[in-house]
Amino acid sequence: MEGSNRVFARASGILLAASSLPSPYGIGSFGKAAKDWIDFLEQAGQKHWQLLPLGVTSWGDSPYMSFSAFAMHPYYIDLDALCDQGLLEKPEITALDWGARPDSTDYALLYRNREIVLHRAFSRVRRTLETNADFTYFCKKNRSWLKDFCLFMAIKKLHGGASWLEWERDARLRDAAALERHEKDLAETMQYHAFLQFLAFTQWKDIKSYANSKNISIIGDMPIYVAIDSADVWANGDLFQLDEDRVPTCVAGCPPDAFAPKGQLWGNPLYNWKKAAETGFAWWISRIRENSALYDVVRIDHFRGFESYYSIPYGAPDASNGEWAPGPGLAFVNAVNAAAIKGAAIIAEDLGYRTPEVSALLAASGYPGMKVLQFAFDSRENSDYMPYTYPRNCVVYTGTHDNTTTLDWFASARREDVECAKDFLGVDNPVDGVWGFIRAALSSVADLAVIPMQDYLCLGAEARMNAPSTLGGNWRWRMSPDVMSGGSGGSALAKKIRRLAEVNGRL
Repeated sequence: MEGSNRVFARASGILLAASSLPSPYGIGSFGKAAKDWIDFLEQAGQKHWQLLPLGVTSWGDSPYMSFSAFAMHPYYIDLDALCDQGLLEKPEITALDWGARPDSTDYALLYRNREIVLHRAFSRVRRTLETNADFTYFCKKNRSWLKDFCLFMAIKKLHGGASWLEWERDARLRDAAALERHEKDLAETMQYHAFLQFLAFTQWKDIKSYANSKNISIIGDMPIYVAIDSADVWANGDLFQLDEDRVPTCVAGCPPDAFAPKGQLWGNPLYNWKKAAETGFAWWISRIRENSALYDVVRIDHFRGFESYYSIPYGAPDASNGEWAPGPGLAFVNAVNAAAIKGAAIIAEDLGYRTPEVSALLAASGYPGMKVLQFAFDSRENSDYMPYTYPRNCVVYTGTHDNTTTLDWFASARREDVECAKDFLGVDNPVDGVWGFIRAALSSVADLAVIPMQDYLCLGAEARMNAPSTLGGNWRWRMSPDVMSGGSGGSALAKKIRRLAEVNGRL
């Protein structure tokens, strides 16, 4: 019975954010390093590359808090490719400060300097864009979201980057005359943002095609929620829980638990699921369709929020006074599955507060859920993350972007949990423990095993991507180019990873 619903053949992959790719320009991009990384994956016998969201990050730099659910971040545009196209000259790039540390992203520098070079590239092509057939086709193909996004970004710039909730009332409430006036006055800025999206999508299409030519599929990441300060909420207010002035009434988060006594206050606006259902979940289906075109597999973040979600009054200081409310449930899943979105393959991130109802919804969907080995050895609860409990139709990870690295887990986790892991894995030191975690994931019955690259490199806390509920210092880690060039044991590592995939039946 289970086999009929399985999404994946037995295989393995690696989790690495695009931002973590090596680059001389401050952050990973859709350039040569991405193709070198794909070559490394091929050498290592991997069939999947899992990414973090590629959206336009806002304050805090989190890829899960974006100005758009559809747009791509211009930070990922490969600047060397723009030199090859004659849109930039190399000294114009190298003269700027991209940060002193090749292993870390300095977002403040990116915010300042990327704009300089991208505007320069736009100025050299602006007069020819209207006759550029590829650009025209891109704008037409993506008109359902692109115009609103470009207008949103243009008005935001006019207001010094302020949230749309702080704009004058007619723009905030999308008065038709005000929008028409802004479109006319800000046409060039709108075209600039459309051009950046054209570059990013075009370059990404080339990277995805290269990966697919190597028999490697791309797993994209789709956050369940969008940011309050986003084109999506501004342009589609009826789909969210907003009052008559378009101010959120309730926001998302997690209830208090042993790890967070006051809960987690995420702050994203909640969906008006009744209104979404009346439209046949059209916005969601469009979103999944767009993501399925960008990626081969889509991981939907916080899947349990479709069964029920934690609602916190807007303006509350923390999440302690929230309450659970029903989500769209099976009606949403059935609508998505009935849409028969071409090429859609979905992973459901079902971590967090699990209930029988969440488990039932996951089972009804047929989507594979997630298992995380760092959660398996928590002595405070009866874990369902131990490898001997897995179904085949699931994806196992040693840890995720929200966990510390496995090496640091051995240093920072509760002593009794670490001892339990050592006994289970048959190891007696942290480095062996990391490889023990990896072997446990790869040898499990889970159809797909995905290992964060930090774990294959046996890195510590310095390589952690995100510490939830903290601001600053997150999303910064970047990988050394030596890993892909063969330096510092890079080629030997690829051979080791490949051998592990082979002996565990994942080639």
